[in-house]
Amino acid sequence: MRITPTTPAALAEQIADLVTARPGQRVRVAVDGAPPTAPQALAGEAATLLRLRGRDVVVVSAADFLRPASVRLEYGRTDVDMFLDGWLDSGALRREVLDPAGPGGSGRVLPRLWNSDRDRAYRDDYRDLADDGVVLLTGALLLGRGLPLDIVVHLRMTPAALTRRTDDQERWTVPAFERYDRERDPAGEADLLVLADHPERPAVRS
Repeated sequence: MRITPTTPAALAEQIADLVTARPGQRVRVAVDGAPPTAPQALAGEAATLLRLRGRDVVVVSAADFLRPASVRLEYGRTDVDMFLDGWLDSGALRREVLDPAGPGGSGRVLPRLWNSDRDRAYRDDYRDLADDGVVLLTGALLLGRGLPLDIVVHLRMTPAALTRRTDDQERWTVPAFERYDRERDPAGEADLLVLADHPERPAVRS
């Protein structure tokens, strides 16, 4: 096992390189990590680089594809089992984003579906993705669900670091991430595994 120190900017370049190694086709990328690992920020940097390289990019947040509160919070707001398995609407994410962006798909993707703060649907229009377009899906607990993905980036944070960096009111989620690592093996699924205990000073494990 080799550990190579890197920077967020270099990581974004590495993601862009993985995508551009697949010319002339749509690419579905997951940037998966707990909130303190800042997957959204990394995906945003990669999106900027890919656009500069001439690729059409849509950044999709898994937080905009959660189930309605009546389903998501059926067993309370701090139920670990539901947080791990029941919050994300995987079916909608496949139907509205990942399948249309895949081989033979229509390319017609919906960037956002459900506003969980207001508990109602967004009114976004569908977006027509170019034939070589890129979907950057960001969020937590994405892997091990059978989602159709072409490139997987996993930002791994140890339980101790995650506990330190998680707000008190969200600390109940830490056991879900521990189970995720143990039961879903996201590190084993990753094409790019990032050690992110210190997100400003990440390292790549190969």
